[in-house]
Amino acid sequence: MAKIICTGGALKGQEITVPETGLTIGRNAKANVVVNDQLVSGEHVTLRMQDAAWWLFDMRSSNGTLLNGAAVEANTLKDGDEFQIGSTKFRFDPKGEAKGGYDKAKALESRNDTISTAPSTPPVAEQKKSAPLVAEKARAAVSATPPPAELSQDDVASIKEINVIYQKMKEQLGQVIIGQAQVIDEVIMAILCRGHALLVGVPGLAKTLLISTLSHVMDLGFKRVQFTPDLMPSDITGTDVLEEDRATGKRSFRFVQGPIFTNMLLADEINRTPPKTQASLLEAMQEHRVTAGDTSYRLPEPFFVLATQNPIEQEGTYPLPEAQLDRFLFNIVVNYPTAEEEHQIIRQVTGEHKPSLEVSLNAQQVLRLQQVVRRVPVADHVIKFACDLARATRPKEKEAPDFIRELVGWGAGPRAGISLITAAKARAVLLGRYHATTADVIAVAYPVLRHRVITTFNAEAAGVTSDQIIKQLIEHLKPGEYLDV
Repeated sequence: MAKIICTGGALKGQEITVPETGLTIGRNAKANVVVNDQLVSGEHVTLRMQDAAWWLFDMRSSNGTLLNGAAVEANTLKDGDEFQIGSTKFRFDPKGEAKGGYDKAKALESRNDTISTAPSTPPVAEQKKSAPLVAEKARAAVSATPPPAELSQDDVASIKEINVIYQKMKEQLGQVIIGQAQVIDEVIMAILCRGHALLVGVPGLAKTLLISTLSHVMDLGFKRVQFTPDLMPSDITGTDVLEEDRATGKRSFRFVQGPIFTNMLLADEINRTPPKTQASLLEAMQEHRVTAGDTSYRLPEPFFVLATQNPIEQEGTYPLPEAQLDRFLFNIVVNYPTAEEEHQIIRQVTGEHKPSLEVSLNAQQVLRLQQVVRRVPVADHVIKFACDLARATRPKEKEAPDFIRELVGWGAGPRAGISLITAAKARAVLLGRYHATTADVIAVAYPVLRHRVITTFNAEAAGVTSDQIIKQLIEHLKPGEYLDV
């Protein structure tokens, strides 16, 4: 017999017996233990015995679950472990016997619908950013929870397949790319969303190597274009050439395809070419086609533009126009590796390491999985949070707080809200869940919004970045008040 002891929050001081069949903690009457805490979802977490061990499962809650201070989806429980849902904290005792009985009827009577005045927990996504995705066994356990009725059996099977493929891809990429786990996750999310990504980082951080390796693992066509000041639009899209038929002497034009006719195009140092050439990518990125003269040519599917940019040197560069920036789903920041990772990089690159890569996906599978991600259900309160977040970035909107009016010159458009929800769906699938939550929206807010929130001159002079503004805006919106009902 096990028990949990509430050490803080609505049930503080109470001890509750956990039967081997398990129990569910949440805010609505369906839960075995009812918690009068507006930051707690209807059915927030489940504790149950599995494989001779006690497990804690987050039930796709809006605000996530903390175990010993770290956000988790599923994890084993040990003696003395502390977990937190909303502002309510519990300590786990695997061999304890509860003193006194928990009265569910009394808890239901005391429940009300007022917003809790307890301090909200830190944004779960902030704590998840640096943590890797949960282990394969834990993800499988989360997937064992009943999927929503909106998903067909084929979709449920495809989501499980995505988890297996994702693990295999991470293993393959890990043979070549050391570290950069978050960058890899965000690139894979962009691909599942049918979106393009801009990777910003100083030279030598393996941005090009990551993209080329990913194309190999996914068995996709790959071409690289080094953007330079003298690059012309036709060097990317292709051009008409005049040919003469030797037999008849008749001349005709034939279109010669450029490097853009591939599945994965690496636009290396995209800010080093003039706007005219940068603009040659606009139609391809949005419509997946190229127009030459009066003829349009379809690009092979799937099609992605993964562009790199050096943030240090700005002399002789051409900043991407806002219209093109908005067509990138993600702006991914590639940071320096840790000391341990750098040590491993040097050892591996200067040795005789020769990775043996296996194909994990193909083009048809990518197209099918993109459709599955689109069908992942999202609750109305999650869409409202994404909509409110995008609208609050616009300084002229009434929803914008004062600091946005002062620090932001131009906010995100409607494409940002669409991107937030689509990327949240992809993240939920990678985490082994069947629907997206506000925590998923928060986690993808930074790569989705950082290139769509244009700071003012005063903000730049004060050293205020887009990421700092996004963090402040998320805290201002109080995501804990967007509740599961």
